[in-house]
Amino acid sequence: MSQYRLGVGDKILIEVFGQSDLSMETRLPDVGKINYPFLGELKLVGLTLSEVEKTIYRGLQGDYLVNPSVAVSIIEYRPFFIDGEVKNPGGYPYQPGLTVNKAAALAGGYTERASRSDIQIIREKEGRQTSLEVDVGQMIQPGDIITVPQRFF
Repeated sequence: MSQYRLGVGDKILIEVFGQSDLSMETRLPDVGKINYPFLGELKLVGLTLSEVEKTIYRGLQGDYLVNPSVAVSIIEYRPFFIDGEVKNPGGYPYQPGLTVNKAAALAGGYTERASRSDIQIIREKEGRQTSLEVDVGQMIQPGDIITVPQRFF
């Protein structure tokens, strides 16, 4: 997930080596911006981790530090949501490698009336929500909204 773009609810760790006052752990709020020491408000939603590193590096370089060493990592991904024909619909913590089938297992499994085809995922891409029809082996992403439809006999 090297090209993973940050979203509201992601929890990240920003480390500036040798500068504990510039290192912080934060969850991205609804506005998608954080207040960072010396740099003020930074919009991080939609950026990759390397883009965040570059933004902070450029902001600190020169005026504050000669050659800052900045590392940004994800502590906790934003949750995914699953509803429809699963036993315990709701939001669950995302883990890399999750498929629709594994997500359904986290939600207590499929109900007796669940269709394992025509599953819908609503996913945000470039600020827009798109709807995808997927099968149970589809990999999911943080923030996905999965709907398992009812099977008709």
